[in-house]
Amino acid sequence: MGSELLDSFDELGDRVAVVHGEARHGYAELADRIRRLLKELDSHGVRPHDAVVLNGDFSFASIAALFALHLNRNVVIPVVSLTGTTLTTVIESCDPRHILRVSHDTEPADEAPDVTIEAVPGAAADRGERYSRLADRGASGLVLLSSGSTGVPKAILHDLDALVEEKLGRRARGGGRPSSILMFLLFDHIGGINSLLGAVRVGGTVVVPRRRTPEEICALIEEHRIRLLPTSPTFLNLILIGGFHEKHDLSSLRLISYGTEPMPEELLKRVGAAFPRARLLQTFGTSETGISTTTSESSRSTYFRIEDTSVQHRIVDGELQLKSSTQFLGYLNHPGDSLTEDGWFRTGDLVELNEGGYLRIKGRAKEVINVGGQKVLPLELESVLLSSPLIADCVVYGTPNAITGQSVCADIIPRGEPTRAQMRKHVVEFLTGKLEAFKIPTKVNLVDAVTVSERFKKKRIVP
Repeated sequence: MGSELLDSFDELGDRVAVVHGEARHGYAELADRIRRLLKELDSHGVRPHDAVVLNGDFSFASIAALFALHLNRNVVIPVVSLTGTTLTTVIESCDPRHILRVSHDTEPADEAPDVTIEAVPGAAADRGERYSRLADRGASGLVLLSSGSTGVPKAILHDLDALVEEKLGRRARGGGRPSSILMFLLFDHIGGINSLLGAVRVGGTVVVPRRRTPEEICALIEEHRIRLLPTSPTFLNLILIGGFHEKHDLSSLRLISYGTEPMPEELLKRVGAAFPRARLLQTFGTSETGISTTTSESSRSTYFRIEDTSVQHRIVDGELQLKSSTQFLGYLNHPGDSLTEDGWFRTGDLVELNEGGYLRIKGRAKEVINVGGQKVLPLELESVLLSSPLIADCVVYGTPNAITGQSVCADIIPRGEPTRAQMRKHVVEFLTGKLEAFKIPTKVNLVDAVTVSERFKKKRIVP
């Protein structure tokens, strides 16, 4: 597919492929940069099926590097923030031979290279069995690192050829107006890769933010008349709390897709009221099985249906399990106990099914709070709390308790300036009669902000 991919970019010519800051790059320019990078890879001794760390976030250079490594049949390990700890994990788990670093400058000077390639010291001469399945297929690979919120990140191995073929095999180029797609999700996230391939599939324009802040994202939506915003519930609430949807003209938005974490029902109501012209779509995917095509029951509903011919799903003991045509090949540094004996991936998401066949995510199994044998789902409690006019945002989690096993705690961003005692009293009174007594938090903290991961998911304390 290599020649076909570059030829298709050449055909699109000067159509804008990437916008980053003031710089604009056409598809033909992207094809030329990929060809030059292929030569650079060869000159640095980067051989097919070598694992290569691709260090950088979305940019013209990193997009070109990703495609070049794919065409060179390498195993790509994208990492946005390459800390010493992360590099150690990658070296121990993935056996990379090279690191390709991409400059963070939006417009590097002509004399300053935007890409540098270096060998990993002490890398073994032979490739071993780690990537033998890809080598036997003659395929490129992709290794995604999990967020690592509960320990060492899992190194998740994919067949990159299969992912690219699924998205680009039936290319949808046409004579219509090309769309601009905002790269909100990170370069090393399955959703970010999916967004990129989706943009390329339609010959669209990839709009790269300098910073993923509510102010920057809303300004880019206004400037480029963005019609689709792929994001997370937490980030949407940050936009609402800061009033950025009122400071910028976001009337171009026609679709807001949200994923990476469950959406509280009350927050969905707030988002719907703030963006009445946009359709709201629950997306679903995992790093192990890819992003599934979904349909929401409605913009006002947190129920959705997986409508993807390449993805099967089932519910076992309340947990959603998936099997997809682009399913991961395995973990490089972790037991495969998340797979059932018959090859289904255990997502860890607790779901329920309504009469119409739509699913609703109730929460993560590992986040369930056990209060004396009674189960508390943080999402349920957060959604009710958000219906209070005195609460802007909150995060619910469990902490150890010598008597009940765990206690329910809530960190709350208040509206106004209540004291902790006043908010504690309000929470108890507000929840009484709405929820069972054991679900009411025994501890309430007032905070200026909830802790959010770099992927804009709420961070919960998991005992």
